[in-house]
Amino acid sequence: MKILRNLIDKIKPNFVKGGKLEKWYPAFEAMETFLFSPGEVTTNKVHVRDAVDLKRTMITVVIAMIPTLLFGIWNVGYQHYLAYGMEMTHMDYFLFGLQKVVPIIVVSYSVGLGVEFIFAVVKGHAVSEGYLVTGLLIPLVLPVTIPLWMVALAAIFCTLMGKEIFGGTGMNFMNPALLARAFLFFAFPAFMSGDIWTDLSPESGQVILDAYSGATNLVAYDVNYQHIQSVSDMFFGFEQGSIGETSVLACLIGAFILVITGIGSWKIMVSVFAGAALMGLFFNGIAPVDDPTNYMHTPFYYHWLMGGFAFGAVYMATDPVTAAHTEKGKWVYGLLIGGLIVIIRAFNPAYPEAVMMVILLMNVHAPLIDHIVVQNHIKKRLRRAAQ
Repeated sequence: MKILRNLIDKIKPNFVKGGKLEKWYPAFEAMETFLFSPGEVTTNKVHVRDAVDLKRTMITVVIAMIPTLLFGIWNVGYQHYLAYGMEMTHMDYFLFGLQKVVPIIVVSYSVGLGVEFIFAVVKGHAVSEGYLVTGLLIPLVLPVTIPLWMVALAAIFCTLMGKEIFGGTGMNFMNPALLARAFLFFAFPAFMSGDIWTDLSPESGQVILDAYSGATNLVAYDVNYQHIQSVSDMFFGFEQGSIGETSVLACLIGAFILVITGIGSWKIMVSVFAGAALMGLFFNGIAPVDDPTNYMHTPFYYHWLMGGFAFGAVYMATDPVTAAHTEKGKWVYGLLIGGLIVIIRAFNPAYPEAVMMVILLMNVHAPLIDHIVVQNHIKKRLRRAAQ
């Protein structure tokens, strides 16, 4: 590392003010801070100084997503060979998934960071570390069958329209990764819904059975539980779905990492699950007895296990930029997310995976929630002062 440090110090004068490559300093500074901790620190006494900077925060979130990534890679291979009725080793599953998932990740990072570097050079501001998380979130919320050019298009869209247009990292009011998924969902619905969740690359001498279904649990679900995996399979993630969203267990491991490091809000996570449970129990109580196939009969815990609910609750709803910031607001924000997801699933079976749109909707309303909480607090303080 010392050799690399010396090399960077040697070429740095070319990029600082007055150097011949001055306009490229934002790109150089981004690479330098990615490799080494910046040497600049705050010195004014009004600042709170801490060892945790933005880069460490983003790296921690990336580490928290590793369990979902590793399982997702394995599951891609598992679902592929399952479709062909072939029993392979766990290493075979993982290696097949690796060759399918890695290109998606590479495209997401290279295109998204490329756009950020260009934007930073043109505007003359520093490249933030925010895309370290977004670049991995985008592949995890997409099906493995997504064309790479669509991944590139989504990365460009979410970087420009979801973040840079509002001032960059920390200024966006919607989660960029979810915005990328929403863009693809509405622009190319045939590639984001239906029987597209399992890679069916040709296997020599193998034929797919006509009875094989590629639909996810949310699509194939009925209240008689005849078309979905067992509760344990859904919890561990042995099902079809987006690359990183199928395993609730992997999401919970990531949640533990985020909570113990103080990066993710446990209040939002708990309230999202609680909101879904309360709404699910309410629907169970009012579900029509004469219609046992009504979606309102769904046990509340099924909503936790199906689709991208756990992934959204852990990694998307807790985004510190787009979520509510007040302590009471976090509870309200999470409860509304969980409750609205169940409402949409129950009354709009044509769009069963409601997690994406509900979180984006609540991103828009998070400032309003915080405003109401703050105003109520001010009114209470004023009433106390008047007594």
